[in-house]
Amino acid sequence: MNSRILLNKAILPSSLIVSSVLTLKSIECSDDHIPSLDYKWPHHGALASFDYASIRRGFQVYKQVCASCHSIEGISFRNLVGVTHDEISARKLAESYEITDGPNDTGDMFTRPGKLSDHIPGPYRNEEEARAANNGAYPPELTLMVKSRHYGIDYIFALLTGYVDAPAGKAMLPGLHYNPYFPGGAIAMAKQLEDGQVEYEDGTVATVSQMAKDVSMFLAWTAEPEHDERKKSGIQWITGLTIALLITGFYKRFRWSIYKTRKITYVEK
Repeated sequence: MNSRILLNKAILPSSLIVSSVLTLKSIECSDDHIPSLDYKWPHHGALASFDYASIRRGFQVYKQVCASCHSIEGISFRNLVGVTHDEISARKLAESYEITDGPNDTGDMFTRPGKLSDHIPGPYRNEEEARAANNGAYPPELTLMVKSRHYGIDYIFALLTGYVDAPAGKAMLPGLHYNPYFPGGAIAMAKQLEDGQVEYEDGTVATVSQMAKDVSMFLAWTAEPEHDERKKSGIQWITGLTIALLITGFYKRFRWSIYKTRKITYVEK
């Protein structure tokens, strides 16, 4: 009798856990969009670094496809040195932009060629100009996009490759496009990537999934340029602290061993 009561008590919490998990999953699946899959990006490992060949290709996709609407103003031209460009090519890239500067001695603003210290300018001067050029929709700034969205880089990749025809019964307003990975399913941005749209400098075949993967990797880097250095510093600190712990333990045993092993006796007089 007692064993049956104990068994029932054990089964009850387990059933509650299972039902809770199923409820959470059903809520997630019945949401207004599809959650992104985990694509197992190579840099997610504890000791893994970014794929810099992919980042270089991703910058090319950004510049040729995304830069006409979206900005990455959190990144300076100098941040590209050693990542997507060498110093000479990064300097030439910066000089190809006209940067508004000033005021000068007469109080007027002026334009000049860009420098490595300048932030990469966006396509629009302000939000109002951006909305006017995009039928009222505001193209978001992309520097921290990977960190500002649930599922991060997986969401970016799924969004770029997830455009399909709207299912029957799904009403779409004019100027909106169906993407099941976007909250609500209706997004103002049309499908931007097509096979062969970009000619990669390294000869990689530019399929839709390849371009989406590369530009997602590039945006993961813009959100966290210190990613690799942070992991290197973490390894160095862990190694140093481990060595310090071993030395401290050895010193403690050596320094205090004479006190721990001594025997104190009392002699009556």
